[in-house]
Amino acid sequence: MKKMNEFDKPFSSFEKQMPRGWVWDDTRAFLAVARHGTLSGAAAELHLGIATLSRRIERLEKALKLPLFVRQQSGYQLTEEGAGLVEKAEALEAAAVAFTTDVSRHSQLSGRVRLATAENLATALILPALAQFRRQYPGITLELVTDISTVNLHRRDADLALRMVKPERGNVTLRRLGSLGYGLYASSAYAAQRKTTLDAGGYDMDAFITWGETQAHLPAAQWVERVLQGREPALTTTSVATQIAAAKAGLGIAVLPHFLAQEAGLVCIASDIGVDQPIYLVIQTDLTQSRRTRAVADFLVDLVASNHARLSG
Repeated sequence: MKKMNEFDKPFSSFEKQMPRGWVWDDTRAFLAVARHGTLSGAAAELHLGIATLSRRIERLEKALKLPLFVRQQSGYQLTEEGAGLVEKAEALEAAAVAFTTDVSRHSQLSGRVRLATAENLATALILPALAQFRRQYPGITLELVTDISTVNLHRRDADLALRMVKPERGNVTLRRLGSLGYGLYASSAYAAQRKTTLDAGGYDMDAFITWGETQAHLPAAQWVERVLQGREPALTTTSVATQIAAAKAGLGIAVLPHFLAQEAGLVCIASDIGVDQPIYLVIQTDLTQSRRTRAVADFLVDLVASNHARLSG
């Protein structure tokens, strides 16, 4: 059997005699007043009001059925009973510090989490908010993969993903978080020179910026293809960023996420063209109980929720 040391003795003895109504915060108040000798000094240490501190001392005295201090104009002086409890209260204080330190150590998460997402969500949504996540979880290394066309959670290429395409197979768990709204956008100069009104819906004379052949399956690309009816677009690109730059240069109209186009200063030609996309959080099912993976997932859930209006447009 483990031999009881000097630290254990007062704590165990006091623990067995804990009276009904005893509150740990009252013991902290008792120690602070005992050390400072005044309510004002103890209140400053504990960041409490003097009235609150006084009530805690009175509550502790009532619970213990003992007078702990003699109230004097110059301050608070320990009674004989109060002085006899200081050592035991300090043992409780040390135990509380050890307990919270141990909990804190176990709650520190570490390791690598691989997140796959679209580049536009990574650069405009996730990265600006990542500093706060890093302050909360400095031990987690986030590996951000934006080339999601080559990432397959079924092959375990990533731990979790924030994407607009619902997985059709694989051992994954998914949750719809919101929607990414799209509209037609152009530069203010291009919008001003259009021969049709902004919401007339006629695009026969318009130049379009769209996706290349490898991204022809995207809803935005398919919408433009239907509108063009065989006409050639003005420009094809392989990224949202280059489409925004082309639209700002006045090269034509592009189907763009509202939040990116608006922040780039583009003019909305049509706000609802029926190509809004759901935003899914997808996690490897066997990683849903991983604490570091859950920390990243919770961060993404909160991030999308707090940016709901911005993302949906």
